[in-house]
Amino acid sequence: MGVTLRSAVIVLAAFVLVACKDKDKENAAKAGQVVTTLAALAEKDCGEIERGLPEGAKSLATLFAKGADPRQDVAAVRTAIKKVRRENMDLNVAKSTFFALTDDKGVAIRNDLDTDVMAGQNLVTIFPELAKATSGYTTTTGSFPPSGPRAENDKDWIAAVPVKKDDGAVGGLFVTGWSYRYFARHLSEALKSQLVEEAKKTGNAGKIPVYYIAVFDKSGVYTAPLVPDVNMKALVEQDLVTKTSGGNYNGTVRIDTMTFGIGAARVAKLGAETGIVILWSDV
Repeated sequence: MGVTLRSAVIVLAAFVLVACKDKDKENAAKAGQVVTTLAALAEKDCGEIERGLPEGAKSLATLFAKGADPRQDVAAVRTAIKKVRRENMDLNVAKSTFFALTDDKGVAIRNDLDTDVMAGQNLVTIFPELAKATSGYTTTTGSFPPSGPRAENDKDWIAAVPVKKDDGAVGGLFVTGWSYRYFARHLSEALKSQLVEEAKKTGNAGKIPVYYIAVFDKSGVYTAPLVPDVNMKALVEQDLVTKTSGGNYNGTVRIDTMTFGIGAARVAKLGAETGIVILWSDV
């Protein structure tokens, strides 16, 4: 190879290296921007529950009116819950996968799903922090016992408020929630809709960045369905709780042959040391 050609190859290699490094920086910066937006969306989603659940509980109080025992008519309980959700703006758009009514001990009476595997389970035993819900709005996390089709490596976010009897005593709890993996999928789909719309406006319909979203806390990382295992493993190794201890985090991570920008942000309403993380590559 002549000196001129060799020099040209060296220059080209240097140019490619610089271009790659610039692209990595762009992906890291974009990941940081996007995760900030996702964290705000997650706060908004939790806010819908925080506002809507107490109002819904007021409506469900009729199930305990004049000494009535809702356990004697579980079909009416389901109908009432569905009505409350339909008529309450916040609950109507909430991302919850279920709404349920319990008795005063926390034993589930009925939820709003067609098939109720929750009935008869003591939710306070499963999620001890829910005992505080007799005094007001309470959130906690944990895991329902395995039942039916359920993704492995998942966790549940739960919220509850008291439902009062005529005399002001607690008749039961109005409970709702979602799984981390389901919530990650919701965020992923919301972002996809936004990116598709932006691509159409710029004449790049069908071309959107590659990205993966997960919820994290001190117990682990919970990805949206279909995220490759190698990506989840890479996220676990990032120690996101530590990296977000002082605020939002963004950087890069190499996974196999691809470098992603990574952005992580905590979401206080989801729980202590809990947040959202995204892998981003605008290839």
